[in-house]
Amino acid sequence: MSHTQDTATPPGTPPPSRNPFARAMRPLNTLVERFIPSALVFAILLTLVVAVLALALTDAGPVDVLVAWGDGLAGLLAFMTQMALILLLGHMLANTRPVRRLLAALGAVPRTPLQAYVFVFVVAAVASLLQWGLGLVVGGILAREVAAQAREKGLRLHFPLLVAAGFSGFVVWHMGYTGSGPLTAATEGSFIATQLGTTVPVGETTFSTWNLVAAVATIVVVAVALALVAPRGGDRVVELSVDAREKPAEVDDDVETPADRLDASRWLTTLVGVAVVAYLVVYFSRGGTPTLDIVNWTFLALIMLLVRNPFELMALVKAAATNVGDILLQFPLYAGILGMMTATGLVAVLSDWFVSISTPSTFGVLSLLSAGLVNFFVPSGGGQFAVQAPILLDAANDLGVNPAVAIMAISYGDQWTNMIQPFWALPLLAIAGLKVRDILGYTTVTLVASGLVFAATLLVVGAG
Repeated sequence: MSHTQDTATPPGTPPPSRNPFARAMRPLNTLVERFIPSALVFAILLTLVVAVLALALTDAGPVDVLVAWGDGLAGLLAFMTQMALILLLGHMLANTRPVRRLLAALGAVPRTPLQAYVFVFVVAAVASLLQWGLGLVVGGILAREVAAQAREKGLRLHFPLLVAAGFSGFVVWHMGYTGSGPLTAATEGSFIATQLGTTVPVGETTFSTWNLVAAVATIVVVAVALALVAPRGGDRVVELSVDAREKPAEVDDDVETPADRLDASRWLTTLVGVAVVAYLVVYFSRGGTPTLDIVNWTFLALIMLLVRNPFELMALVKAAATNVGDILLQFPLYAGILGMMTATGLVAVLSDWFVSISTPSTFGVLSLLSAGLVNFFVPSGGGQFAVQAPILLDAANDLGVNPAVAIMAISYGDQWTNMIQPFWALPLLAIAGLKVRDILGYTTVTLVASGLVFAATLLVVGAG
């Protein structure tokens, strides 16, 4: 359900924008609003496109493509459960009383529209660098909170741009602490370590000076780009028309029976929360690394410790569950696409073409383009890395390029084209109550701005 309304000053048809960047954006926004379908239809059309490409560019026949697609449908079931949990638990955590107070405090920080857009983006980017799933949830919830408080203050905010800013923070996730590619390469016994004969420490990838500088540069450049395209003065603005923040969960905590007394007792939920925290301490003390499961258990522990009793916990579950169903059907479709891409060899065909025209100095940039293209069809960081990294690492070895460059080029490409791929925006859009077409024009700006930083970084490192 949409919570937005068009406003302009003066009323009626908005006057020409005084912002040249916003004027330049208008044709793109119009194109996106008119012709980009819903996320579900996009996934269906993308399935057809990949099937045609597999038939045209590989030796696979129609039956081979069909079987690859059918076998692949179940390929992301575990991942689908993880994503459903992160959306469910993130929604629940955001609506606990202490977190609602924290969000209210953060939502009060921006004083102007430009501050609001940049603030939401920077917070989401920092959260994504810490843990990518956290960044997705924080971006959507904070955008909604900032918009609601701005509405109360009479501050005109363009809600689609605010939500796009929240999603744009995701453009740096693979440069951060939980980037699946660098973590895989640094893990003893991984397929990367087996191929190379050694691991690639995160000090050469994630925590290398050049990657850290690139991450900061990306945040700065994208923040400036979003500020430049923000509406000014009497420009058309789509405001949040209602307070879209979740109301406090209605808790039916009448105590009439001994069973009700248990449901109203805080010690049960606290006990579970303490147990999960204890497990996490042991896990990390034994050298465990952050994963999506660990993020979910962290959310679960916080929820258990923050809720007052099982009554409140179940009320939060009921309120959050409605946001999960809309996205579940799309995950099998993308799993089928991944199945076609890998089983028919289409990933290898696309990657080999980019490798064939590479030189040592251009290898990084062309690998970025290759990874960005593959990610558009296979928007799964771990899945893409598994099928593309062996090809690009072999090419890097043949060209005498540091394997860290190949690893980070795939990582950059994976996060880069997420900005025009609705798959990862689904949790955030569910929280914000928008459609992908509402934000895609602005996330395309993020794509261009971040791509310049990624390409420049890989050119400099490649030249070195």
